[in-house]
Amino acid sequence: MPTNSGATKGRAERIFAVCGKGGVGKTAFTAMFTKALLDSGKAGRLLVIDADPALGLTNALGMRIERTMGQVREGIINAARSGNNTELAELTNTLDYLVMEALAESDRLALLAMGRSESLGCFCPVNDLLRDAIKLLSSRFDTILIDGEAGLEQINRQVMDELDCLIMLTDTSTRGLQTVSLLKDIVEDKKIIRCKKAGVVFNRVQDNEEILNQSAERLGVEVLGFIPQDSRITDFDLIGRSLRELPPESVALSAVQEIVDSFF
Repeated sequence: MPTNSGATKGRAERIFAVCGKGGVGKTAFTAMFTKALLDSGKAGRLLVIDADPALGLTNALGMRIERTMGQVREGIINAARSGNNTELAELTNTLDYLVMEALAESDRLALLAMGRSESLGCFCPVNDLLRDAIKLLSSRFDTILIDGEAGLEQINRQVMDELDCLIMLTDTSTRGLQTVSLLKDIVEDKKIIRCKKAGVVFNRVQDNEEILNQSAERLGVEVLGFIPQDSRITDFDLIGRSLRELPPESVALSAVQEIVDSFF
C-alpha cells in the first residue's frame, strides 16, 4: 500500500471532483485531467475514484478492474439480510482488504470504481463503513480525483464529504449551464459537501468564449478554463483507445494541462 506524508494528516493534499450534466464529456475530461496530472509530475501518488456507475472511466484510462465497491456493498448487505452474523462479521473485519482488492494500480496511478449497487435504499451504516474505508485508503495518496455524477449527494454519501475543488463541467448548452447553477446552489446553500473552491469548465468550445464568460458571470461562478472541440477525442472513443495515449498536439489535452497547471 502506498505511503506518504498525506497518511499522517488523515487526508490527501488535494481532492478534486468533476461533476456535471450527463453527456457533457465528464469521463473524457477526467481521463485527460488524470493524464495531465501525471505528466505534470506534481500530483505525487494519484488516486482516481470513478463514482459514476456507468464505469466509462476505466476504459478511457485503459485500465481493468476486478471488483467494484458496489459489489463489496452488495456482499455486506446480502450477509446482513441473510442473518448470517458470522459472515457479516468476517466481511466487516476484512473491509480494508476488500477495498484494496478493488483497487487497480498502474505506475503512479490507482483507480477505485464505485460501480452500481443493485440493492435499493439508503443502507446508511453500510455506506458509512465504505466511506470510512475509502477515507483510510485515500489518506495514503497525495492527490485524489473523483469522477462523479450530476449531483453531489452521491459523492458525499459514498466517497468524500470534503473537497479542495469542485470542477463543474458543462458543454455550451442551456441545460448544461442549468446543472452548473444547481451545483452552485448545492454547494453554497444546502452545504451537502464542504468545498474550498468551485468553478466551471466549458467543454467542446468553438470560438464563443466571450458569451460563455458572460453566462458564468450571470451565474456568479468562476471560469476555470475552456476545452476546445477536438476530433481526436471522438476518434479515440470510437475505437476504444485510452485517452492517456492522446498526443501532445491535442488541443483539448493542452487546454486541460493549462487548467491543471493553475492548481499548482
